[in-house]
Amino acid sequence: MTSKGQGQVSSSTISSGVPPELPGAPTNLGISNIGPRSVTLQFRPGYDGKTSISRWQVEAQVGQSGEAEEWALVHQLANEPDARSMEVPNLKPYTYYSFRMRQVNIVGTSPPSLPSRRIQTLQAPPDMAPTNVTLRTASETSLWLRWMPLLEQEYNGNPDSVGYRIRYTRSDGRGQPALHVIHDRVEREYTIEDLEEWTEYRVQVQAFNAIGSGPWSHAVVGRTRESVPSSGPSNVSVVATSSSSMLVQWSDIPEADCNGHILGYKVMYKEKDSDRRAQFWLAEGNASRSAQLTGLGKYTLYEIRVLAFTRIGDGVPSRPPVLERTLDDVPGPPVGILFPEVRTTLVRLIWQPPAEPNGIILAYQVTHHLNTTAVNAATVDVLEPSARQYTATGLQPEATYLFRIAAQTRKGWGEAAEALVVTTEKRDRPQPPGKPLAQQEEVRARSVLLFWQPGSDGLSPVRYYTVQSRELPDGEWALHPASVSHNATAFVVDRLKPFTSYKFRVKATNDIGDSEYSEESESLTTLQAAPEEAPTILSVTPHTTTSVLIRWQPPAEDKINGILLGFLLRYRELVYDSLRGVTLRGIGNPGATWAQLTPVYAVHNLSEVSLTQYELDNLSKHRRYEIRMSVYNAVGEGPPSPPQEVFVGEAVPTGAPRNVAVQAATATQLDVTWEPPPVESQNGDIQGYKIHFWEAQRQNGSERVKTLFLPESGVKLKNLTGYTSYWVSVAAFNAAGDGPRSAPVKGRTQQAAPSAPGSIRFSELTTTSVNVSWEPPPLPNGILEGYRLVYEPCMPVDGISKIVTVDVKGNSPLWMKVKDLAEGVTYQFRIRAKTFAYGPDVEANITTGPGEGAPGPPGEPFISRYGSAITIHWSSGDPGQGPITRYVIEARPSDEGLWDILIKDIPKEVTSYTFSMDILKQGVSYDFRVIAVNDYGYGTPSTPSPSVSAQKANPFYEEWWFLVVIALVGLIFILLLVFVLIIRGQSKKYAKKSDSGNSSKATALNHGEMVSLDEGSFPALELNNRRLSVKNSFCRKNGIYTRSPPRPSPGSLHYSDEDVTKYNDLIPAESSSLTEKPSEVSDSQGSDSEYEVDPGHQKAHSFVNHYISDPTYYNSWRRQQKGISRAQAYSYTESDSGEPDPAALSNSTSTQQGSLFRPKASRTPTPQTPGNPPSQPGTLYRPPSSLAPGSRAPIAGFSSFV
Repeated sequence: MTSKGQGQVSSSTISSGVPPELPGAPTNLGISNIGPRSVTLQFRPGYDGKTSISRWQVEAQVGQSGEAEEWALVHQLANEPDARSMEVPNLKPYTYYSFRMRQVNIVGTSPPSLPSRRIQTLQAPPDMAPTNVTLRTASETSLWLRWMPLLEQEYNGNPDSVGYRIRYTRSDGRGQPALHVIHDRVEREYTIEDLEEWTEYRVQVQAFNAIGSGPWSHAVVGRTRESVPSSGPSNVSVVATSSSSMLVQWSDIPEADCNGHILGYKVMYKEKDSDRRAQFWLAEGNASRSAQLTGLGKYTLYEIRVLAFTRIGDGVPSRPPVLERTLDDVPGPPVGILFPEVRTTLVRLIWQPPAEPNGIILAYQVTHHLNTTAVNAATVDVLEPSARQYTATGLQPEATYLFRIAAQTRKGWGEAAEALVVTTEKRDRPQPPGKPLAQQEEVRARSVLLFWQPGSDGLSPVRYYTVQSRELPDGEWALHPASVSHNATAFVVDRLKPFTSYKFRVKATNDIGDSEYSEESESLTTLQAAPEEAPTILSVTPHTTTSVLIRWQPPAEDKINGILLGFLLRYRELVYDSLRGVTLRGIGNPGATWAQLTPVYAVHNLSEVSLTQYELDNLSKHRRYEIRMSVYNAVGEGPPSPPQEVFVGEAVPTGAPRNVAVQAATATQLDVTWEPPPVESQNGDIQGYKIHFWEAQRQNGSERVKTLFLPESGVKLKNLTGYTSYWVSVAAFNAAGDGPRSAPVKGRTQQAAPSAPGSIRFSELTTTSVNVSWEPPPLPNGILEGYRLVYEPCMPVDGISKIVTVDVKGNSPLWMKVKDLAEGVTYQFRIRAKTFAYGPDVEANITTGPGEGAPGPPGEPFISRYGSAITIHWSSGDPGQGPITRYVIEARPSDEGLWDILIKDIPKEVTSYTFSMDILKQGVSYDFRVIAVNDYGYGTPSTPSPSVSAQKANPFYEEWWFLVVIALVGLIFILLLVFVLIIRGQSKKYAKKSDSGNSSKATALNHGEMVSLDEGSFPALELNNRRLSVKNSFCRKNGIYTRSPPRPSPGSLHYSDEDVTKYNDLIPAESSSLTEKPSEVSDSQGSDSEYEVDPGHQKAHSFVNHYISDPTYYNSWRRQQKGISRAQAYSYTESDSGEPDPAALSNSTSTQQGSLFRPKASRTPTPQTPGNPPSQPGTLYRPPSSLAPGSRAPIAGFSSFV
């Protein structure tokens, strides 16, 4: 209760004697009547704590799930202890809310209830109008409107439906209001086009969404820029006041077409059908309505128009042009006088009408007389106005006559044209004039005064001269359009370009023709002139709050008319924006007739000719300025450029935000932070930031901009792609516009579950298998670790519904062969990808074959084996509804039972197929079946073939018996090799010992020499007649078999110790490996036939073994000579006659019994012819059995060493 009265009553009921307790939380929260700004909560009260509830509290969590975790108190209801529902007001439209409740009693507040479901309030029209609406002049026909967009929480609806509506109308009430709609919710500026020049407008902005429109903003006023008048004055009239003057009058321009302040008028006039530019007569002041044109051509028809101009420039001339002719006057002289025919007593002259007739020609008067007589003695003839020639007769020969021709109008006779002629027939073309000359003081910027000396006229007076000029360095000769009088020796050549070099030449023309051109003049350069063009201002933009940046392009070099010395920059403040009310301004001069309200221009001289931009500073804030530019040279300044306007006080930031950082928050969110630009580069208050971001791999198609309309230093970029790198750049903006963007900074979102894989495709569908393939997820959102494939029948098979899950590791391959399917059953396949978690799956159904129209089963396969190849035979079955295109062979291990395609794409014409067993697993038995395929799919499989083992037959070289045989053969070979080596070693020892026995007696034995053995010095040994087994290499010599020589009888050999010593020295160091295989030789074999080797007879004792026990032999073995082969020590060659070759006998005397044959030149000795007949005793021992007729006598001692 206050002094004003009693307030609201708050009560609480307490049971007497029962202490109150803290209440429990409400339960069963329900939400209904969801509106844009309120909802209704239903609830069940919790435990009241043995006292009444004094207040209900509603807390809310605002925003999307996970965006805000704090609960805030949004509503309280007091003094309603029995309440079971309540309305929660003052909510925000189109906002997500979760609610929870607490109940309060006298003890305190209960714990919160469980949160309600998350709801979103309905949409509502925006409550706010855009703020900071400003309007600036953009051009003569446009205004630049800017505003601050609504904040996201002020949309009150779906952001995609938020936009802005602009309404504008003329301030004077003329015309209808116009509307323009912008559907971009973050747009904050718009240029209103197609407005009237120099017109004031009122503009408003409002926001809207899908539900409706918000309030209009306050109206802002702006005027389009001043322009040139869009039409000329009306009621233009012209009156000729004399032969050279006219009076021009006009009325006002319609106000709507003035487009600015009219500063004066210009009268445009030019001769009709003339190529010359129009001339202007200036009438200053906007009160002028007439002008007197003077200095016009006489009796000339003119086109006349009038235009108005403002400070921007000239307006549109009046239309149509008014035609008026000046008054007539006496005519000018006729032109083009020539004498095409000249005789000694007759001449004929022709002419053209006057160039300035100044009226209608009424007659021509021709006068002629001798040039030496007086004028009063002249002959005068008046001709019709159409006459163009005249013939004078009765003239004196070789005399000079003067002809004068004059024209007449109604104003009288005009000036006469004169011409001289000589009555002679010796005329010729004139000689060229002298070289043209010019004094430097006569050279001007656009003209030059030329002088020349006339040449000989060829007895025909010169009628006129022609002047040509050429621009250096590469110009062509150009004819000067003006005609030069016949008696002129100087002429002003005009229409030249300033500061340009020229050369000139002249030619003369008489009645006969033209002379040659004169010699070219010296090079002349015209003087400089003031520039005739202004620079082109490209842009004038605010740079800071007190400066603007001007960019321009200089005029063309040929328009500068000299050497460019610099630029003149003129600027002034425009005050008409502030002169909408009444303003008083005093004028100090009492005699003044005018006053300039606009400030005068300030001038900056920019002497750097290479400049193309300049910052104009120290300007006043929030003022509009006009800027002009001109160029100057040594002569003067050129015309100024059209004025450019700019508003000073607002400039875009010149610096970018600093220290931009990007941090990954979630798989779809990046947190971006930055610092504002430096204060000196902000150029005003920062109104917000634009965050440009794009995917690192594709900028063009993914760049987005988030606009933050608050000068904050961070933002959350949401709804991004998981595990994707982004570039982020930030720019600040103020009321003038956007500043530069910061350098891009890279950040990458965290991994997330991938999106669903691409579409599932099925191929090679049979009755029990299918090949399943899929595409990777379009958004992997991380590193793919694999896929999970789940398939199950849509309906139970045999009462069982089996679900199969297969995990595919890695991100490839993207297919799988599924084999354990049932025939004619529809299966559902689900595939999902995995990064660190599984993403959503993609589903597809497929029904196993055979499909409708598919082929029937082929005949039961028949299997045949050929080594390591298997051939499957079958017969064709029902082709189905289409021809069979191919066959497929399936196989399965007999113990596994899962069929898989073994061979596919077998031609349709084939009914058997052979393949190698290498494609099967060795040692496993397989079943085979054949499937026919047509355009409808795989058909029914054939009946499985009998099981066939894939075990290959081992080759013979892998069999055990072959290995045993190889081992035995190897063992036998090794034994034989050892035996041969032993025999070889013994043979070498024997040969060494035998050779060293005769070393003391041998000197240098020639080939075929024999060694005699002392019969009394060595124990006698009897050798049985036997056959010798000699290696094939010994028995062959050049492919011819030879007989083995027989050994001498032991009884005829006597060895002494001396002989043994000599013998050891005669044995070669090395011999061939001749192995003796002893055999018995029968008497019948002592014939001319070849000796044969009996391999089956084994010898118990050999002659060689006899020497093994002799210790002298061992000593001689150690003294073998190196490098001599024993295999070639001896040989026996059969002669053609069957007798021993005489060359085989030694040349030594027969007294040397037992002499040994020793080779010299050849390693395989050949028997030599003996020095004595073979009948000499003591030379050779011939066994009786070997001396039969036809037998060969062996060399003595040969067999002993074999």
